[in-house]
Amino acid sequence: MARVLKIDGRSMTFADLKDLIADRPQGSRIQLALAPSAERTMTRSRAVVEKALSDGRPVYGVNTGFGRLSETRIAPERLEELQSNLLRSHACGSGPHLERPGLLIALRANSLVRGPSGVTPGLVRMLIDMYNRGFEPCVPVVGSVGASGDLAPLAELGVAMMGEGTASAKGLDHGPSAGALRRTRLKPYRFRPKEALSLINGTQLMTTLLAEALVEAETLLKLADIAGAMTLEALKGSHKPFDARVHAARPHPGQAEAAANFRKLLARSEVMESHRDCVKVQDAYSVRCMPQVHGAAREAFGYARRVLLIEINSATDNPLVLGGDVISAGNFHGQPVAQAADFMAIAMASAANISERRIERMTNPDLSGLPAFLVRDSGVNSGFMMVQVAAAALAAECRVDATPASVQSLPTGAAKEDHVSMGPLAARKCRRVIENLKRMLSLEAACAAQALDFLKPLKPGLGVAAAHEEIRRRSPHLERDVHMRAHLEKIDVGCLVTAVERAVGRLT
Repeated sequence: MARVLKIDGRSMTFADLKDLIADRPQGSRIQLALAPSAERTMTRSRAVVEKALSDGRPVYGVNTGFGRLSETRIAPERLEELQSNLLRSHACGSGPHLERPGLLIALRANSLVRGPSGVTPGLVRMLIDMYNRGFEPCVPVVGSVGASGDLAPLAELGVAMMGEGTASAKGLDHGPSAGALRRTRLKPYRFRPKEALSLINGTQLMTTLLAEALVEAETLLKLADIAGAMTLEALKGSHKPFDARVHAARPHPGQAEAAANFRKLLARSEVMESHRDCVKVQDAYSVRCMPQVHGAAREAFGYARRVLLIEINSATDNPLVLGGDVISAGNFHGQPVAQAADFMAIAMASAANISERRIERMTNPDLSGLPAFLVRDSGVNSGFMMVQVAAAALAAECRVDATPASVQSLPTGAAKEDHVSMGPLAARKCRRVIENLKRMLSLEAACAAQALDFLKPLKPGLGVAAAHEEIRRRSPHLERDVHMRAHLEKIDVGCLVTAVERAVGRLT
C-alpha cells in the first residue's frame, strides 16, 4: 500500500528523502499530497501577487523582464507569454539526464507550498500529479551555476509541463513530453504570472543531487568502519586506539561514534587475543587513526545533512511574498548547499585515501606479514596486486573531485548575477566521490576477507566475522587468479552492512 507524504514546505525529513530516493514512478510506494494548511498559505500569498498586478505596481519577473532586462515593463496582455518564453529560453542544459527527476519534482513542490513563492495551488497540484502518475521530465544536469536558481534544469521541468521538450512515462522512454502527458492523463500546464519564474528560481537540482549523495554516504560511513575493522584484524593491529577513554579525552562526537563501532565490531576476537603480548608498540596511522578520520567524515555528514534539511524546507525563489510585501532578494543563491557538498566531498575523499593506504598495507608483503598480494602461489599468480592499483586510481579521482567548486564563481547575466555558487557542480562532484568511495571500500573488504582466511582457525570479532561470512557466502577464497572484476562485483554493500548489524546491533 502506498505511503501518503503530505508536503507543507516545513517538515520534510531525511527519512522522507530516503523513501523518495528508493521510490520508483511505476507502482510507487509513495503518493504526494498537499497539506491543507499549505494550500491556505499559498492562496493568501497569491492574492498579494494579484493585488500588485491590479494596482499596476512593477514586480520583478511578473510584469518586468528578467536579469539585465528587469527595468523593461511588460504589457498586461503579455504576462503569460513572458512566463512561457522564460521557460523556453532557459531550457538549454546539456549532459546526462538526472537519474531521479521524481525527487526533483517532490522537492520543488515542497518548496513552493511553503507560501512565499506566490504561486497558485494549481501549480503545486500539477507537480504532485506528475509525481504520483509517473511523469518524469528529462532534465540535463549540466548548465546551472547555482544562483538565480538552477535555471536551465528547472526550465526543462517547466517546458515538459507545457507539453514541450522530452519526458518519460509508463510505456514511453525519453519521448515527446506531450505524449507522456497524455499517457499519464495530464493536460499541459498554463503558467500564470510569476509561476514560471518561481518554478525555476530554486535550488532543487543541487539539493536533489546532494540528497542522493548523503543517503548513500550514510551507509558508507558504517561500511568504512566495517572494512577498517576487517583490515585491522587481518593485519593483527591493536584494539587499544579504540578505548573509550582515548576519545573522551578529545570529545568530537563523530570520533566517539566511530570508536564505539570499532569496539562492537572487534568484540570477542580470537585474533586480538592471539597477539595481546606482541612486541609491536603501535600501528600505522591508516589503522590507528581510523576513529579520527572516519569520525571527521561523520561530522561533515552531519553538517551537510543539516544544511540539506534546512534547504529542502525553504522558499528559494525570487521575489518572495512576505506578509503584504513582494521583496526581491537572493534565497535562490546556492552557496550553503555548494559549501556543504564541497565539505562532504573533501571528507569522503579522505576516507577513500585512508582506505587505499590500508589496502596497500594488506597487499604489500613487506608491511603485512601475509602472503604477497594475498595469494599463496604468488609469482605465477598476481592475486590482489592490481586491486591496489585500482584503489590508487580511485583515490586519485576522489582527490581531484574534492577540489572545491564553491569558490569557482564566474559572473553571468551581463554582470547582474556577478557572484554564483556552482552548487550543482559541487553536488555532482560530491556524488562522484561517494560512488568511488563505495568502490574503494568494496575493494578493501574483499582484500581483508582474503587476508582473514590466512589467519584461520583464529576467529575475528563478532562484526568482522559476520562481514567475512557474508562476503564468503557470495564469493570464495582465491587460490589462484580469476577474472577479478567478476569476483569483486559479488560484494553487496547494503547486504554487508545488514549482516553485520544483525550480528552486533545497530552501528551509529
